[in-house]
Amino acid sequence: MSKRKIIKINRNKCTGCGLCIPNCPEGALQMIDGKATLVSDLFCDGLGACIGHCPVGAITIEERDAKPYDEEKVMQNIVKQGNDVVKAHLEHLQGHDQHKYLKDALDYLSKNHIDMPKEFTSKTHKRRPGTHVCPGTVVRNFGKKSDAGEKSLPNQKQQSQLRQWPVQIMLVPQNAPYFDGASLLIAADCVAFSYADFHGDLLKGKILLIGCPKLDDAELYKEKIAQILKSNNIKSVTCAHMEVPCCFGLVNIIKSALESAGKEIPYSEVVIGIKGQKK
Repeated sequence: MSKRKIIKINRNKCTGCGLCIPNCPEGALQMIDGKATLVSDLFCDGLGACIGHCPVGAITIEERDAKPYDEEKVMQNIVKQGNDVVKAHLEHLQGHDQHKYLKDALDYLSKNHIDMPKEFTSKTHKRRPGTHVCPGTVVRNFGKKSDAGEKSLPNQKQQSQLRQWPVQIMLVPQNAPYFDGASLLIAADCVAFSYADFHGDLLKGKILLIGCPKLDDAELYKEKIAQILKSNNIKSVTCAHMEVPCCFGLVNIIKSALESAGKEIPYSEVVIGIKGQKK
């Protein structure tokens, strides 16, 4: 066994709604005793297609010792479920640029004389325009926001200053084009809900990354942020967190990532009070 990313289900949080089950293209999840359960490490590719379908946030990704993901065993499992499930699995692999696993899956179908979806051939392993991509991970660059209406009228809606998608730390590709020359705002989840002027005061002109230092995997966050800092020309990093003690963990995560990246990048910190005031 070796360390790899794999999903983790918090059974205390899981309500047994079952929404994650049909959204696991590998068939790795089943309902057992009224709770979603990972039936085998061999089936989980660690890409987390199920995460966005959990309404209570009971599914996360962790890095731990696990048997290697086995595409052949996955295919043995899902071909029994019909062509629609096979197609969804292949599109899932293609959408996440998992070219090796996609090749293994197509080779399995060919070797076992199983008809593959017409959208795929054994020689086509890279995503083509128009094919399925996981919506939560599609890189979108909204560009620079207009300053029009900066001094808005009393009843005028404030303009969003979000310049990119995705924003969750683990979903953002480390080499996304919007990182080039960017100023980063790395914010704890609660900040945007607590600080009324989050967009106008903190986010404007910056690329956003969000995460929870208490509930999420700090080591994975350190690694991911360090990769982003190493791989891109980052102009500055701003850390925004709540005043509660557990939220200060974000500071340690970012400072450790900066040290690991080995770059001199200007760093600043913003603290928001639990009543929504800027400290």
